[in-house]
Formats: sequence, C-alpha cells, structure tokens
Amino acid sequence: VQLQAFGGGLVQAGGSLRLSCAVSGIVFSIYAGGWFRQAPGKQRELVAIMLSSTSYADSVKGRFTISRDNAKNTVYLQMNSLKPEDTAVYYCNAPLWSNHWGQGTLVTVSS
Repeated sequence: VQLQAFGGGLVQAGGSLRLSCAVSGIVFSIYAGGWFRQAPGKQRELVAIMLSSTSYADSVKGRFTISRDNAKNTVYLQMNSLKPEDTAVYYCNAPLWSNHWGQGTLVTVSS
C-alpha cells in the first residue's frame, strides 16, 4: 500500500487549502480513510475520518470537509477558514487505523 499526500503550503489566516492523498495497492473503495495532523512538539491527532459517514475533530468541525473519489483512489481534505493553530504536518491514513501513512504535507497558517 502506498499513499502520496500533497497540497500543503503557506496560507494566511482565513484562507483555504485542499489536501489530496492518492492511494495505491488496495481497492480503496472498500476501505475507510482519514486525515491526521501533527504540530511541532505535539502528538499526532485525528482530524477527519470517512467511514460510511464522516467524523471530525471538534477543532475543525464546520471548517474542514473530508471527501473521496473512489474512481481516482483519492481522499481529500478541504480546509477553509484556516487558523494559525491549524499549522501542522498533515498525514493521510488508509486503510483507516492501519500502519499505512502518506509522507505528510506541511500546512503553515500565518496570522
């Protein structure tokens, strides 16, 4: 299983970014997937997961949206109204809760 995440970058507070994670090596359509993040000096934390439905960390509810395109074996994270505290390296994980992770993509939100 290989995951390749991209789409991070530097954005001002209030801005938006969309992260993408291309998944190969599994039939992605039958698996759940998710996004996690790790800020400097902090533990990795769950951001959003997609099973038959979606679930979000309280800190991103109403601002972030996880989605997937099974035809493209890709999971997305649309991030709106970004805040400086969203600054972190973002990782995709599929199958969810497995040991398969993307390489991480850095999101930096300036104030």
